[in-house]
Amino acid sequence: MQARVFLVDDDDAVRDALSRLFAGAGLPVTACADGAELLAACQPDQPGCIVLDLDLPGMNGLQVQAELQARSIGLPIIFLSGKGSVASTASALKAGAFDFVEKPIEGKVLVALVRDAILADAACREHAARRHETQSRLAQLTAREREVVGLALDGLANKQIAARLGISHRTVEIHRSRVLRKMGVSSLLELDRMLAGGDPGSAPMR
Repeated sequence: MQARVFLVDDDDAVRDALSRLFAGAGLPVTACADGAELLAACQPDQPGCIVLDLDLPGMNGLQVQAELQARSIGLPIIFLSGKGSVASTASALKAGAFDFVEKPIEGKVLVALVRDAILADAACREHAARRHETQSRLAQLTAREREVVGLALDGLANKQIAARLGISHRTVEIHRSRVLRKMGVSSLLELDRMLAGGDPGSAPMR
């Protein structure tokens, strides 16, 4: 799915100008006049970013940000404001906004910021996909396989693992081999790196 810029501003002139700016930069754009339009148009699986005016009618930008989070829509948000206060800026950034800029902003600066946000979103999605793949593979392991490889990752040799678990050295080797095959790696070092790249709390092997 192609990355898209969701632009939210209640000022028709600003919305039209920024839509042309993004389209001219080769960025697909969906323009919305308020938060309700954005929430109707934006889905969790859509990559891209959001350029969001802080001072919207109805739900303001911070309220829209909170609603997006409640809907598990994690697109990076670039806030725009003509009168942003320090408190508003701090609240937006604390809640995870990608950036907060004041109007007017030079077009090329905003486009560069949007591209950075899209790249950040892509990196986040890639990491999430890798983590999901790792968890799917971990779910295929038996309890004994988890025990064996957990001890191996802790630095125990096969003979030590065999003694600890009361199984044969050969059985340990078989379990290790099966784990590597199921996880799609060729060594314990690769497995360690794979687990380090996932959710540290989700792999109870060590």
